[in-house]
Amino acid sequence: MDDQNSIYGGSFQVPFDHGVHFTKDLFNPANPLLGSVLESNDPAMNPRMIVVADRNMAEAWPDLEKSARAYIDAMDAPMPRFEEFLVVTGGEQAKNDMGTFDAVVEAIDRNGICRKSWVIGVGGGAMLDAVGFASATSHRGIRHVRVPTTTLSQGDAAIGVKNGINYKGKKNFLGTFSPPDAVLNDELFLQTLTQRDWIAGFAETIKIALLRDPDLFELIESSTDSVRCRDLKESMPIVKRSAELHLKHIVDGGDPFELKEARPLDFGHWSAHKLEQASDFRINHGEAVAIGLAIDCIYSKLVGRLEDQQLQRILGCLIALGFRLHDEAVEQVDVLFKGLEEFREHLGGKLTVTLLDSIGNPVDVHEVRKEIVAQAVQLLPRTECSMG
Repeated sequence: MDDQNSIYGGSFQVPFDHGVHFTKDLFNPANPLLGSVLESNDPAMNPRMIVVADRNMAEAWPDLEKSARAYIDAMDAPMPRFEEFLVVTGGEQAKNDMGTFDAVVEAIDRNGICRKSWVIGVGGGAMLDAVGFASATSHRGIRHVRVPTTTLSQGDAAIGVKNGINYKGKKNFLGTFSPPDAVLNDELFLQTLTQRDWIAGFAETIKIALLRDPDLFELIESSTDSVRCRDLKESMPIVKRSAELHLKHIVDGGDPFELKEARPLDFGHWSAHKLEQASDFRINHGEAVAIGLAIDCIYSKLVGRLEDQQLQRILGCLIALGFRLHDEAVEQVDVLFKGLEEFREHLGGKLTVTLLDSIGNPVDVHEVRKEIVAQAVQLLPRTECSMG
């Protein structure tokens, strides 16, 4: 008699090359970087491309479409056919409804963009998340290039292999793991950021420094005036080191698709994500992360892990960069605490949250006590007043 429970199976691996580049003047024909990424080994495939730009970016750089088209025309090597320059909503609004996702999918369909063609996203991290989600799900995956244009996206958000949009009131509820074909960071694009958006990205650089690199934290700590004054010579090494550390975690950390319980690079994020929503996104991601870091660092001190001297250095650095550590939205502790369960649900398995034993020495815990979170939140305005 045949075995009714026969099983056939095997294991396989899919290698990914994940390149993150820093350059200057990306769309200058004298810069070969973009061309080297897009060059077609088989022009007979007739690859095409669309460029999707964040509206704020397109307004700040009104010649962007002209420059991008001129770049493709100037290349000697076979390039994709430039079909459309699409402008979409930027900022968190790009992820808060289906509008940006739908617009990109419609452009992919309208222009006959196939799996061998390209979608190039130019903008901030939230918009790139939505564009990446559309690229990853159309035809089950279209070649995608990210061109981040903010300090936050160049140092963190665009480095990862995730994409997605917010849905049902939850951050990143819909999304995929799909590495981009390249991440191309152009420091020139940082020059037109508002001061608020410029500073926002440095919350993530502090986060990765606290987790992975005490020397980087000391560099940030000693460079707060230069960063606030937008000195690119002093600031770009911080952004680049942040990107390097985030990339190293993805490539060498053993869990690029987050199949395990811990998600250490989301230190400070369980409350930050909920804080963004509780403020109706009046607080941007970087500002929320700064408050989230403050909460988790104070919590680490209250439970006997982090020494007070190191806590004061961390909070002082955040304030010196220009972050506020308190907002009326953070006082909704009950609402904030719901973010903890959403954080657990998003990752799966038991709750795992990262705290600090010391700068550069994170520790995972599986319980967060609400009364101590409330105590940490109560200390935020006092800390801001005493240091501000």
